[in-house]
Amino acid sequence: MSSSVTLPKQLPVMPLPGAVLFPHALLPLYIFEPRYRDMLEHALQHHRMFCVTLIKPSCPEWRAPEDFFHLATAGLIRACVGRGDGTSNLILQGLRRVRFTSFEQETPFPIARIDIVESCDATTVETEALGAKVLELYANLKHDRRQLPAKVDRYLSELRDLEMLADLMASTFVNDPLRRQRVLEEHSLNQRLRFLIRYLRDEIGNAAA
Repeated sequence: MSSSVTLPKQLPVMPLPGAVLFPHALLPLYIFEPRYRDMLEHALQHHRMFCVTLIKPSCPEWRAPEDFFHLATAGLIRACVGRGDGTSNLILQGLRRVRFTSFEQETPFPIARIDIVESCDATTVETEALGAKVLELYANLKHDRRQLPAKVDRYLSELRDLEMLADLMASTFVNDPLRRQRVLEEHSLNQRLRFLIRYLRDEIGNAAA
């Protein structure tokens, strides 16, 4: 699905507080700030893509590239509805993990040169076992009525792509943005699944409390 899309060498960047986009996940966005309206117009005129990245929690607002994380996900604008007041609602679909290597511009919105970040694990017996544990924890979460939409739920239960499983589960069930960022930045799929198991256990513990 996402790997068939060719990414350009550079993309606009939208730093947001608390938002971590994962590959395969969908993120609804409301675009109202003038600089991001400009960014959206730029994206629609070029590749219909931009990156969403997390603003560091120590910065209430970002002013320069050091105020946000430089490992993020490039997303494709799947749907965009402009409103009469100049604002827009859109759905962004996560495509690939990317790293910002430099910035072509910083204002009014950043445009970053990007490198694609690949996962570094081949699937092993251990990967399969970690994936099975993640699905087991998801079954526990379902008992707490924190179920994904039925269509996605069916899809996940049949899913053999463990990388997609890890990304969708982290996107849906890990609430802490810094934990989500940690999963996003982890190159090793096995380690990503280990983080996810730890974080899902915490979520189940919090739900039971």
